[in-house]
Amino acid sequence: MSSSQAMKLFSPFRLGRYDLDHRVVLAPMTRLRSEPDDSPSAMMVEYYRQRASQGGLLMTESAHPSYDSRGYIGAPGIYTDAHVEAWRKVTDAVHAKGARIFMQIAHDGRQSHVDLSWGHPPIAPSVVPFETQVFTQDGWVPNSMHRALEIGEIPAIVRSFKQAAERAKQAGFDGVELHNANGYLADTFLQDGTNKRTDAYGGSLENRARFSLEVVEAFADVWGADRVGVRVSPSGQWGAISDSNPEATFGYFADRLNAYGLAYLHVIEPRVKGTETLVEGQPPVASSFLRKVFKGPIIAAGGFRRDDAEAILQRGDADLVAFGRWFASNPDLPERFRRNLPLTPYHREAFWGGDERYYIDYPAYDEQSATEVA
Repeated sequence: MSSSQAMKLFSPFRLGRYDLDHRVVLAPMTRLRSEPDDSPSAMMVEYYRQRASQGGLLMTESAHPSYDSRGYIGAPGIYTDAHVEAWRKVTDAVHAKGARIFMQIAHDGRQSHVDLSWGHPPIAPSVVPFETQVFTQDGWVPNSMHRALEIGEIPAIVRSFKQAAERAKQAGFDGVELHNANGYLADTFLQDGTNKRTDAYGGSLENRARFSLEVVEAFADVWGADRVGVRVSPSGQWGAISDSNPEATFGYFADRLNAYGLAYLHVIEPRVKGTETLVEGQPPVASSFLRKVFKGPIIAAGGFRRDDAEAILQRGDADLVAFGRWFASNPDLPERFRRNLPLTPYHREAFWGGDERYYIDYPAYDEQSATEVA
């Protein structure tokens, strides 16, 4: 496919309240370059500015709704007024280029360490031991053992999400996304491999979906549902997540989300396993399944390139496609796709933390070409 003529990827789309000029979305990616107080850094402002394009949509890396919801040093927060002021620099930079930006909000749950939460153990719906690595002041270390939340603690966590959504609004964002994927707190409530509760938040599909739906309602109360999105990973394995019947679980969840009139459902395809590379030849299947259930717009993510992104749009299984790795190394990715230009390779070693190198030093194609000619 050599031309952008008639490509659906470059056709306009109405997403909630917003008119987009194209369907190439910046996916949320944990980059771990915030300031020591969890405020977005000047590097982050430049990172998002570079990747903004007229009529495009960007999603931030996960922002944490409370100090003790963090799982990685270097990930940003949205739980203080200082965070609001710092994020406003990001939204101003993105809006100056004619783009929209949603904040992804996440509680990392059991993927954390006592050093990140005043010495307290990480929290989860239930105690289900697992092993992973989290990033602390001492570098990458094994996660700490978690504890099960008491039912009386849950309303305060939902309130923290709502307060984060309010701060995101003050910071000038265009909407918010609940990170209900990748084995973080909301995802562990939803899936029965990690939710062994026997109270109102466990057992049945209705109960396991309760926490996530309460957060969605809190977000909608602040923003209006048409400026709220939800991200899910029906086949995800990151964070040792699992479900005995993911089709039933995520089908039920998507159907319940229909009642709100959300801006979108953001679906991670199973072709990418955590930080591992694309599973070659694996077709996108999650979006196809959820399209049969969810009535609103769907954003697909997971190892897409230009042609297979166009293909999923043409099939109607998704309305937009989010790109991570290739957007990391090609700040002008929509234009490169539009003109079918070569892509700059990414550097995996710089994904999770570092400085400007392989973060904001990738030139746009035309800038790179001009330098090479000179």
